[in-house]
Amino acid sequence: MASADSLDTIYALSSGSTPSGVGVIRLSGPKARFALETIFGKVPPPRRLVLGRFTSEEGIELDRGLAVFLPGPATFTGEDCAEFHCHGGTAVVKALLDTLGRIEGLRQAQAGEFTRRAFLNGRVDLSQAEALADLISAETEAQRRLAVDGAGDALPGLYAGWRERILHARAMIEAELDFADEDDIPGSVSDVVWEDLGELALEIARHAEGYRRAEIIRGGFSIVIAGPPNVGKSSLLNALAQREVAIVSEIPGTTRDVIEVSLDLGGYKVIISDTAGLRESDDRIETMGISRAKDRIASAHLVLVLRDLAEQPEASSVSTPEGIPVLRVATKADLTSSRLVEGEIAVSARTGTGMDRLIAELERIVSEEAAGQADLLPSRLRHVDLLESCRSRLTSLTEMPGTPLELEAETLRLASDDLGRIAGHVTPDDLLDRIFSSFCIGK
Repeated sequence: MASADSLDTIYALSSGSTPSGVGVIRLSGPKARFALETIFGKVPPPRRLVLGRFTSEEGIELDRGLAVFLPGPATFTGEDCAEFHCHGGTAVVKALLDTLGRIEGLRQAQAGEFTRRAFLNGRVDLSQAEALADLISAETEAQRRLAVDGAGDALPGLYAGWRERILHARAMIEAELDFADEDDIPGSVSDVVWEDLGELALEIARHAEGYRRAEIIRGGFSIVIAGPPNVGKSSLLNALAQREVAIVSEIPGTTRDVIEVSLDLGGYKVIISDTAGLRESDDRIETMGISRAKDRIASAHLVLVLRDLAEQPEASSVSTPEGIPVLRVATKADLTSSRLVEGEIAVSARTGTGMDRLIAELERIVSEEAAGQADLLPSRLRHVDLLESCRSRLTSLTEMPGTPLELEAETLRLASDDLGRIAGHVTPDDLLDRIFSSFCIGK
């Protein structure tokens, strides 16, 4: 699977943008040792950080810092690797990168190229590589835990175990096909194979159902604030965000478009959207905003339906699609003490009254929706599609007895390939390009 480009030694700043306290420049490839000799003047003992001078090809000192040599194959990429730990100033990092770029056989790494080499050299499988990308981009504790689970061995081990069961079933069928006349081959493998394949199809289906929880953890739990104009939607958004996100005005119809803010609630990513006030309007722009509000409501995980506590409950009626939960919030609690409707939470965005209770309720709802994270979850739609394809093939066999043995064996081969594609055992190059291009430079 290696390409001609893999013969190059690649390098990149892996510690993030400058300026910073420390800059870490990573190298991987056959000339990592030569790069150390050229810039550092020597190759440090394997896996030991050594203090020294970094110099240009003319012998001009660029910086003083630490260098380390990591001989392959026991490295992240499986190749010889090196790192320069320098001061993180923009000029220092640029001087070192420019010096590396003038060494023959070295080039700047492309996005995700270090991880791609780790995959091609068998250090990680494709699902683990995707989990590493999720780990780098994790913003909340729940996202971090999900990514750590995916980057470990448990999830690949689960898929490998399923694939081994399919391969065993296929071997039994092909044995019957090839050696039907032999006395030690049973006349039918149905009792041995089909019961396990039926159970496997159920296991895969239950596992794939966990994608909704993983999607909420990775992409965020969507909460839409809805209600009539001037009910306090923008004020509530600002209070939840603890900053001025949306314009607050006494003029009805101020909010024309959807305004979003991402929050960390109880360790989960939550995306809260402020929407246009729902009412009949002749204003073309406001009507477009109302249409967008209804679209966002239809795709939400939760809708906060707001009403002014001084108004009657029916004045804040909001139509929501069936199956989308609703939490009712009465606003402007500092201005009136009118009676609440059952299940409502009274809040004041101005004084903070009731905000702690509202946030606690939101955290409870979000954690329940994403519950079960102790389970191993499929974190990518690509994985779910392949799992569903595998399950469908197994189900077709168990529900249609009497299929010719040749077709049974071929269907099982395709089912095992579906699971293999999750780990990258059967993967076209264009898919690899698409996956690794989403990584940051230096990883």
